[in-house]
Amino acid sequence: MTNKDTKAETASRRKFLKVGAGATAGAAAAVAMPQISRAQTVTLKMQGSWGAADIFNEMAQEYVKRVQDMAGGRLKIDYLNSGAVVKAFQVQDAVHKGVLDAGHTVTAYWYGKHKAASLFGTGPVFGANASQILAWIHKGGGKELYRELVQDILKLDLVGFFAMPMPTQPLGWFKKEIKGPDDLKNLKYRTVGLATDIMQGMGLSVAQLPGGEIVPALERGVIEAFEYNNPTSDSRFGAQDVSKTYMMGSYHQAAEFFEIIVNKSKYESLPQEHQAILEYAAEAANTANYATAMDNYSRDLQKLINESGVNVYRTPSGVLQAQLKSWDTVLENLNKDPFFKKVVDSQRDWSKRVAFYDLMNSADYKLAYEHYFGKLGF
Repeated sequence: MTNKDTKAETASRRKFLKVGAGATAGAAAAVAMPQISRAQTVTLKMQGSWGAADIFNEMAQEYVKRVQDMAGGRLKIDYLNSGAVVKAFQVQDAVHKGVLDAGHTVTAYWYGKHKAASLFGTGPVFGANASQILAWIHKGGGKELYRELVQDILKLDLVGFFAMPMPTQPLGWFKKEIKGPDDLKNLKYRTVGLATDIMQGMGLSVAQLPGGEIVPALERGVIEAFEYNNPTSDSRFGAQDVSKTYMMGSYHQAAEFFEIIVNKSKYESLPQEHQAILEYAAEAANTANYATAMDNYSRDLQKLINESGVNVYRTPSGVLQAQLKSWDTVLENLNKDPFFKKVVDSQRDWSKRVAFYDLMNSADYKLAYEHYFGKLGF
């Protein structure tokens, strides 16, 4: 190689290194720059179906916080308590009409439009728990069936997501301990959704009321017994002031969830990143809501027992068996509707497979509890 060739090769190598270094620096600068959303700021007006004191508003706010944090402040939600714009049972209609942009509610509150709505919150118990039925919504075809019901059958301008696998709801509050199915007959009782059909099938007279109307209805004699949802919500509206008998465990509402609805036209006008945040924030809220529930429900149950003098009983197996028989009758009648049957069959198939796995595999938690803390008393 000549001296001239050597100089040319050196110059070429220097040029390559200079260009390469510049390109690398440019790439590093591009990576280092914050990825700022170009979407315009949007504020959605959302109302819940919950009275001002209900812990469910706190759970709704946990959803709101996740939406806003993930959107970097470019998607905001103005959350309102029940009654701010419409009443608890009117949230869905308000979102459909665009009076509200979004709602935080439950499907049992609008099941009068189609009883299959209740299957997405107060459906039959085939052995699967709330977490497993929420998994059915995500992986077993539930969200597709929900979309079919809301958009194709009912023609509602809505999209919806589900959050928070609610623990089994207690049988409720009574004047005396319920020892068998006969103790329930002819009672004037508050519940919602398909639970109305179940309890009516057991001989009760049922009224559907929002949570905020329960105690006034009891004081007026409209109802004699009631269930709402959990020890925290129940104690916050004063259930312990009108009753001292709390029956825990039931099949009337053993797997319910929050339904987060958004006006479909409004939703589709949003950037895709905002649409994704609204959907996936519901999944994120599952963990936050459940943790909030476990912390509060357990503490408030102890307060009801130790500070308010409430007598807590486990619902006897005779009542649970009577509920299952009532479910059988209700399903036999309602399965005449093809869509209702399609949803029930989907849940049944899912539960047979998923609950089998869980029941075969789960540890005996009651045995472990009693090993360390003593007998539960039931």
